[in-house]
Amino acid sequence: VISNVVRVSSRSRPDVSEVVIEFAWKTNMDFASMDVREKLDLVDLPDDAERPVLLRFDPSLDPIMRISLYGDEDLITLRILAEDELKPALEGLSVESGVMGIEAVGGVAAVEISGGLEEEIHVEVEEAKLANLGIPISRVITRLSEENINLTAGDIKEGEIEYLVRTLNEFKQVEEIQDIIIDFKNNVPIKIRDIGNVRKGHKERKVITRVNGKESVEIAIFKEAGANTVTVAKLVKERLKEIEKRLRKFSDSIRLEIILDQSGFIERSIKEVIYTALWGGILAILILFLFLRSIKNTLIISLAIPLSVVATFFFMHISAVSLNIMSLGGLALGVGMLVDNSIVVLESIDRYRRKGYSAIDSANTGASEVGRAVIASTLTTICVFIPIIFVKGIAGQLFNDQALTVTYSLLISLLVAITLIPMLSSLKIDRKKNPDIKRNGENAVITGNLLPTRILYILLYPLFIVFDIVFPAITRVYPGVVNFALSRKLLIITIALSILGGSWYLYINLGKELIPELSQGEFSIKIKKPVGTPLADMLKTVKRIETIASDNPEIQTIYTITGSTSQAGGTIAEERENIGEINISLREKSNRKLEKNVMADLRHKLKQIPAVEYKFSRPAYFTYLTPVEVEIKGYNLNILEKLSKTVIARLEEVKGLADIKSTIEGGIPEIQIIFNRQRLSQLGLDLNTIANIIRDNILGNVSTEFSRRERKVDIRVRVRKEDIGNVEDLKNFVVNPEGEKPITLASIAEINIKKGPGEIRRLNQERVVVVSANLVGRDLRSVVMDIEEKIADIKITSGFEVSVSGQSREMLVAFSSMVFAIALAAFLVYIVMASQFESLLHPFVIMFTIPFALVGVVLALFITAKPISVIVLIGVVMLAGIVVNNAIVLIDCINTRRKEGMPRREAIIEGGKIRLRPILMTTTTTVLGLLPLALGLGEGAELRMPMGITVIGGLLFSTLLTLILIPVVYDLVEKAKESVWRVG
Repeated sequence: VISNVVRVSSRSRPDVSEVVIEFAWKTNMDFASMDVREKLDLVDLPDDAERPVLLRFDPSLDPIMRISLYGDEDLITLRILAEDELKPALEGLSVESGVMGIEAVGGVAAVEISGGLEEEIHVEVEEAKLANLGIPISRVITRLSEENINLTAGDIKEGEIEYLVRTLNEFKQVEEIQDIIIDFKNNVPIKIRDIGNVRKGHKERKVITRVNGKESVEIAIFKEAGANTVTVAKLVKERLKEIEKRLRKFSDSIRLEIILDQSGFIERSIKEVIYTALWGGILAILILFLFLRSIKNTLIISLAIPLSVVATFFFMHISAVSLNIMSLGGLALGVGMLVDNSIVVLESIDRYRRKGYSAIDSANTGASEVGRAVIASTLTTICVFIPIIFVKGIAGQLFNDQALTVTYSLLISLLVAITLIPMLSSLKIDRKKNPDIKRNGENAVITGNLLPTRILYILLYPLFIVFDIVFPAITRVYPGVVNFALSRKLLIITIALSILGGSWYLYINLGKELIPELSQGEFSIKIKKPVGTPLADMLKTVKRIETIASDNPEIQTIYTITGSTSQAGGTIAEERENIGEINISLREKSNRKLEKNVMADLRHKLKQIPAVEYKFSRPAYFTYLTPVEVEIKGYNLNILEKLSKTVIARLEEVKGLADIKSTIEGGIPEIQIIFNRQRLSQLGLDLNTIANIIRDNILGNVSTEFSRRERKVDIRVRVRKEDIGNVEDLKNFVVNPEGEKPITLASIAEINIKKGPGEIRRLNQERVVVVSANLVGRDLRSVVMDIEEKIADIKITSGFEVSVSGQSREMLVAFSSMVFAIALAAFLVYIVMASQFESLLHPFVIMFTIPFALVGVVLALFITAKPISVIVLIGVVMLAGIVVNNAIVLIDCINTRRKEGMPRREAIIEGGKIRLRPILMTTTTTVLGLLPLALGLGEGAELRMPMGITVIGGLLFSTLLTLILIPVVYDLVEKAKESVWRVG
């Protein structure tokens, strides 16, 4: 038994079957692959079945680039150019010389070509002539292979010379094939020209690719495992410029166009994250300057940002964390927090300077006073990342890189705060050596010497005026507010609990989704027509959709595949004549509203095309599951079909669903030949032989290859299509051309036209039908609840089951593990604080900030109309470590004042008064540092925005409660403790 298997599903179609094995998260897939391969080798498959191909389902196995080759040349020439020029140039293999003729593009694993026409030589024989002459088609196939020889016969040594012996009898010209003697009848040679004709042609078309209305050849580029997508794409683009120059020498009309480039989205997203982090850092520094009004102190604190970021890159390199959206997002998320520790330390040092301490003494005393508090607050922020090892599903995969970058940056910022900040603060410029400083002061001289600083003062002057009015007012009012709160504890607690209860009502009305969809300015439409639709008819439908799409001026590129769909995650692309795919690329890549409108417009117009099923999808980076899937399990296919129709009808009643489709297809039209075994035995005929004769006549057989300039072209032998063009021709087909008396197929077999199963799906060894749908304008959880309500009253036969699956199943796994992670993070925060305060009660007081931070999160999500997702829950985990920091600093200061002999109430008010400024500074810098993240600008913002909103909302609300509620709870707990001691 293979371990860690979650579910096994299969999909069987004519000539192919695909089995998908899903494993538990964090399973070692290398060992799992070996285990599966061992078990497959034990399976006894039919003799004519090929060895199973084992593929790993991985988004990194998708092609990183798709290139279109088109021009005025015919499609056979374009295909040859793609195979002879592009493929060897990009893979490093030279077909002409068989050596490494061109330097290989580093990181390219494979180059696959599709579309165009593949050259093939057709030997088409007349079935009637073969029957009259008594020559089986297998004889033609054998004779061609016998006459086309190039073999090594060994060596002959004569004297000092050793000769290689070769038998050379290959076809030099296609015309030679017509003169090959197949047999002799009455001593008369029968040549191929006597029974048929030879012509240059192409393989039967299965896939047609088009770009902007022109047929083309598609070249898909796959990167090596572990190779960097952006680097490989750059190398490929450089090589394409060289290739295009060579192709232009062949024909001026030939063009190469990149129709898909994953590196573009990655590069743009990373740039946006970097800009977000830069703007966050700039805003944090500006707010510091607003509070401190000191260039020197602002610069000292601001050093924490570049030092922490640069050192973080070093540790990322050591731990093999790449620069990606999540890792850089962690830096963008933490950029505002990098100065928090430095603010607390510098503010404490500055307070002692104002008391008259020397520079060195104030640095020592101030840093020592808050040292334990900043270490504890940093550790509480970092320890929340420990639970990620228990997080299952996609959340754990997303969180890992971000957790490491935030941890590295915060640890380095702590080191800067307790070492570099005190050292720089203790430095004092000698005023005697600089008369300007003696006369005007340090800050004035620095300001006067720096033109940018003067400009900064001018730009911030309106803010200075507002700040100088608001902040002093808050400072004056706050002690009175705390005093009022301490006198009205019951009122404050009641208000706090009411807010907590009210937020629950908002919470249950928030939507829920797994992961926000990434808008990339690209999407695809998979279409399907009834089974049995010829490729030519499917192409007409695809062309009609191309025309509809080309009328929209916002669409830049339309790339279509007829007869196939693009592969995903390493799976084999599905090839059937009745399917197709339309890939749309927009002119504006980061306009989410535009993309949504274009998709809605196309959906509306596609409804007008009869007998077409369609499904819209965006490029998937995290999951390939359809948002909504309803699985119907059972043993009877007819009942499953009836249930699926009922489910589809119910789903059509649910608002917010689109592209509803079922996996049940109409049967494939088949001509079924059922042999009469008794009749075959009487006539001395072999069933297997006859089946092969029928296949060779209808499908044909590749007998040998024609060599042309080191290229191999298949020579296919088959009966003319017009000879067996209908059922009657098949019935009259002679199955024993060498026999004395001709025997027709109809005399030994029953020939019926029926429909065979188009596709059979199974899940965990049970037959299953899947009804899928996409979401439009609604969150996943609310839609799933509506679906569950709609399908609840469906009458289900015993032995059948209807259940909701898709992304909702993955969402439940991720959410449950994230809730556990949040609870564990809160517990770890409590443990760290208990060790720092050497008390169990004071950490309990501080923990009150966490539930009220969640109130802020709910309010922020409700106001911005954002659903709860894995990204939001990751933000909540981080909040558990962040929101306690202000309370830690406040409680630590209150305890210090009490140790100095100050009464409890007075110490609470004084502690709040002392810590008000650093609390507001750290909160404001963190919030403004996160503001660019929360605004959701640029590509990839769907992953950044929810987390920014979550942390900002939770931090702002918890800060307000920290300044008012925490003093009240602290006083209540201390009173209760004193009462217990008195009773004791």
